[in-house]
This record gives sequence, C-alpha cells and structure tokens, in this order.
Amino acid sequence: MSQPPLDQAWLQIAVGLSTDMPGELQYQRLVQAICDVLPCDAVSLMQLNEGELVPVAAMGLAPELIGQRFSPTQHPRLQAILQSREPVRFPADSELPDPFDGWLAIDRERSADVHSCMGCSLYVGRQLVGVLTLDALNPGRFDDVDDMTIAAFSALAAATIRNVALIRALEHSREQQHELAQELVRDARRREGELIGLSSAMNQLRKEISMVANTDLAVLIMGETGTGKELVARTLHAQSRRSNQALIHINCAALPEQIAESELFGHVKGAFTGATSDRAGKFELADGGTLFLDEIGELPLNLQAKLLRALQQGEIQRVGSDKLLRVNVRLIAATNRDLLKEVEAGRFRSDLYHRLNVYPIRMPPLREHIQDLELLSSYFLEQSRARLGCGQLRLHPEALNAMRRYNWPGNVRELEHLLTRASLKATQIDSQRPLILTEHLDLPTETSAETPDMPKGNTAIPAQNICFHGNLRDAVDDFQRNIIAQILQEEELNWSAAARRLQLDRANLIRLAQRLGLKS
Repeated sequence: MSQPPLDQAWLQIAVGLSTDMPGELQYQRLVQAICDVLPCDAVSLMQLNEGELVPVAAMGLAPELIGQRFSPTQHPRLQAILQSREPVRFPADSELPDPFDGWLAIDRERSADVHSCMGCSLYVGRQLVGVLTLDALNPGRFDDVDDMTIAAFSALAAATIRNVALIRALEHSREQQHELAQELVRDARRREGELIGLSSAMNQLRKEISMVANTDLAVLIMGETGTGKELVARTLHAQSRRSNQALIHINCAALPEQIAESELFGHVKGAFTGATSDRAGKFELADGGTLFLDEIGELPLNLQAKLLRALQQGEIQRVGSDKLLRVNVRLIAATNRDLLKEVEAGRFRSDLYHRLNVYPIRMPPLREHIQDLELLSSYFLEQSRARLGCGQLRLHPEALNAMRRYNWPGNVRELEHLLTRASLKATQIDSQRPLILTEHLDLPTETSAETPDMPKGNTAIPAQNICFHGNLRDAVDDFQRNIIAQILQEEELNWSAAARRLQLDRANLIRLAQRLGLKS
C-alpha cells in the first residue's frame, strides 16, 4: 500500500484545525498523518506543561505512554530538541539515551532501542509549547527527509496545540461563567436588605464600612448571631472597586468536612468517588471579585492551613490536581465566635486569625442600639405588608414598649422573624387594617419584664412614685411624662441630650413627648 502524498496529509491536518472536533482527535489525526507520509515507526506529540513534556498523542508507541510526564533535565535528547529552533537529528551511535527506548509498539518484548531519532521544537510565535519527535528502529531512516518538511509538520503541530488550547480555554471560561451565573442567581434570591438605624452605633458602623470598603484589605466581621454580618459583607462589596464582579458566599458551618476542600478549591474528574467532571471551587468563581466566608470559626483545622496558603500566595490547587491556579480574591470573613479564645483553645490557627483580622468590624447587638427598634420595626413591617398583600400594618404602642423591654438574644434576625409571625397573626383578625398587639408577639415573659436600664433584682418601682388614676395606660403615660419632664429640666430643655439620657432616638422622643402633651 503506497503512502499518501504530503499535500493530502497537510490538507487532512488543516481540515482538523478548521473544525470543532475534540482536541484529542485533532492530535491523533495529526500524528497519524505524519506516520502515513514519513518513514518512521513512531511519532509523539508532546505538550510543554509547567516545565514538563506531556504526551498528548502518539502512533507506534506503547499506549501507556499517554499520561506519562517527561522532565527535560532527565532526558537530554528532549532537552536538546527544546533548545533548538531547527529540527534536531541524532546519529545512530549517539550516546544520549532515547526517551522512547523500549516503548516501540512493534517490539512486543519492549526491549528494542531506537536507532533513528529526530525532533523539532514547537513554537506559537515566541512561545515554546511542545515538541514533535520521530523514531525508527533502523538507522538512517530520516536521512532523506528534508528539514522543510519537518518544519512544516512542526508548524501545523504547534497550530494544533494552540487551537486546542484556545478551545479548551473558551470552554473553561464558559463553564466558569455558567457556574458564576448560577451562583449569582442563587445569590440574588437570598434576602436583600440595607443597614437600618440612626443610632450612634449604626452611624459608626457605616463609617467603618466606608473607610475600608474601597480597599482590598481582608475584613473580619465579628458579632452575635442575627446582628447582620452578611448584610455588612454585601455592603462592603457593593461599595468596593470589585462591585461589578461576583460576590461569592459560602457558609463554612454548612460544609461537610469531606467535601469542604472541593467546595473551596474545586476538583478534577476522578479526584474522589462522585467526581465525574472537573469543577471550579468558590475561589475560582470569586476570581476578580469578593469571597465571603461566613462562620469562618467552623472551618476544620486541616482546611485552615490550605486557606492560609491561598490567602498568602494567591494560589489554589484543585483536589486531585498538581497544577497551581492563581486567583485574585478580596476576602471577607464573619464569625459569631470569639476567635482569640478559639486560638487559645487550639481550635483556630493563630496565623490565619491574624491574616483575617487585618480590619476587624464589630457588629453591635440590638440591645446596644435599641433606639433603632422603631425604625427597624417599620422596615420589617413594610416588608411583611408587601409579602402578605394587606393594608398598612400598625404596631400598638404597648407592643412596641414590650419589644423595647426585651433583651433580643437573636438580635435583628429575631426581630424580623418575630414581626413576620405577628403580622400574619394580625392579618387573620383584620386583613384591611391589621394591628399588631402585644399578645401577637409571643415574647418570653421571663425576659421581657426587665429593661436594659434597670439593674437586675431591683426592677420594682416604689409605689409612692406612681400616680395611679385607675387606668394602667394612664398610669404608664403619667410615669413617662414625669420622667421626660424631669430629664428635660435637668438638661435645660436640650432634646438631644435628653434623648441620649433616655437612650432614645431624638425624633422618637419628640413624638412621644407630643403624644404625652409635653411638646406642641
């Protein structure tokens, strides 16, 4: 059977370059065409990957060659080919060992040595991308093959490698964008909100956010459960230079330890049981944007070391891969734990704590800005009204007073859920003008009896100080009226100073004074 002409082989390779066939098939068609027209027993196409040569296609060589890695420093012939821009021929008596001795498929015993060998480095522009090698058992097989023919095949081989690499890069980008789009859709479905409150504590929080948001400093948000740490993370991202990139959220407390590393850093196909395809981790999805690690104190110790390396070096490694990937991520972490105590207890790495704690932000619990309660309540009631499709939701003054006396261990989240439940109960009674009463709140009676202003164990008010007219509401109004009048007199009618003394918002104090007849 005669060999096909050169132009037919080149046409076959060119057709492969112009189609969207899989990369492996393009590589194999290339080496097949070379074997068909050149007098060789074996051909290998090897791609340069992080300093090592990896066979991507071969003809006439043992199939187990694919997947092997060849270090040029250990294979002088490959090193010589890489160092030359021209085809390199090795004499039959060359003292340099051939990397494919014992690999020829026609030698069933796998013991024969190569006696004819030549190769060519592959360049795309000025970038070295791999090598093409030709081998034969008999000496002198390549004496009649001119350099121009080898150079032409090498150029087509380099073009094939570039073409496949571009297609794979586009596929990877498409996969990443698809996963990112899904993440953003899930993210959009999460509760949105804004920082509500006019207290000094909330104003200081806004100041802190504004100060650090436009930097790339790592931020550690600390606070009790339900204070709004996630909302602060979203605000930080929205005010940052990365706001047009993704904010990727991951709850470390909800990560099963066996898949936590994969969630953070991704994995390759076959890395573990169930890894049926390559998958990008949260770090890759957040590349160029912000990664929010909620409940960071729950992260297992073994993952803390890998997280530290990723933060310090900006490099990650997918599970099952030896390839390092560079990422540019701004990190925000949050915790309701005292991480210093966790460090002392050996449950959290000291070096990771200091890496995260570049700019700490403390979230005030609701009891420290209780003067924002009315404003927060109005905000959540409006959300409930929209969801329930009812008329204006009203909050009875006694219900508001009961809420002021409560200690709020669940903070703003507890307030939101409590008002949502109360709104639903109130609409069952009157769907047109629902009024939330104290009994709709279901506040724990053992904690609602004490006010933050009163020392525990001494909450009773002396009977002689109460002016009672036979109506509890009137008695409460009289008590509030007397207290406000006394504080105003002591503060020389300075409403702002009086509001601070009473731990109320100034606007709320004025409204209360107007209702009590103390201000027109």
